[in-house]
Amino acid sequence: MDITLIVKVAGIGLLISVATQLLSKSGRDEQSMMVTLAGILVALGLLIGRIGELFSEIMSLFGL
Repeated sequence: MDITLIVKVAGIGLLISVATQLLSKSGRDEQSMMVTLAGILVALGLLIGRIGELFSEIMSLFGL
């Protein structure tokens, strides 16, 4: 398994958490929530291919 995917997701998490804290402190809670949702969607977009590979590997392991 390649570690770059883990580093990318961790980097996205750090950037989103900093942006969320800055927006919350300035009183922009709605934008903070939107940034959080966008970060979750970007991270899921990166992971969706690997999740598909995992399910196909499990299916082939059990012979389905």
